[in-house]
Amino acid sequence: MAGKGSLMPEGKEMKLTGQSVLITGASRGIGEAAARAFAKAGAKVMLAARSTTEIERIAAEIGGRAQAIACDVADFSQVKAAVEATVAAFGRLDVFIGNAGVIGPLGPLEEADPEEWGQVIDINLKGVFNGMKAAAPVMLAQGSGTIITVSSGAAHNAVDGWSAYCSSKAGAYMLTRCGHVEYGPKGLRIVGLSPGTVATDMQRTIKDSGVSHVARLDWSVHIPPEWPAEALLWMCGPDADEFLGKDVSLREEGIRKRVGLI
Repeated sequence: MAGKGSLMPEGKEMKLTGQSVLITGASRGIGEAAARAFAKAGAKVMLAARSTTEIERIAAEIGGRAQAIACDVADFSQVKAAVEATVAAFGRLDVFIGNAGVIGPLGPLEEADPEEWGQVIDINLKGVFNGMKAAAPVMLAQGSGTIITVSSGAAHNAVDGWSAYCSSKAGAYMLTRCGHVEYGPKGLRIVGLSPGTVATDMQRTIKDSGVSHVARLDWSVHIPPEWPAEALLWMCGPDADEFLGKDVSLREEGIRKRVGLI
């Protein structure tokens, strides 16, 4: 279980009454959908993003169980502050979801801007490290906790023109494995979600770029962000324990059935 409080499936719904959750990249897409899903399941939710404009609006729409905080995941001090703010507001931290991520630059290696390439690593890889480093001590002190990284099929498969994204996601996947090796024996649950292609602004950026086969996919094949949000909820429960230290692939029909999506 993720921690103190009620956490049990009720029909197809997961209940997280009394749980405290921090979600990065919560201003849109998967992060926003996850914030709404976790709050609906009874959790208290801290929404984090670089700009507070959207997360403050979303938190207000969710209501009293949600708060917002500015956080650049590439800066460890800001991630640590977000964790501390969550504990101060809700008394504990049961679930940390490292969702913040960027796709660019897209294109051939020789045309990539080194600074832009490095920024992807800062957010997608260092951001995951910063989240684990900040959240783990709090969870270890509690004796329990779940850290989930929103991964990608690009962590396991090279994509033409996506060198920065693929490299960053591959590194984040290895951090999931390392986190599980180090913290699993101490009672923490470390796991990744590979959601497949999701109908978000990131997919619009990919489509507009024309780079890779993914840009040529019809929009209808992308799943709604509410699907990975439900998967993230499911991953907080014991039915997902067999995947600890790995990526759960939402492309798999069997996983979708277990989550309750089909």
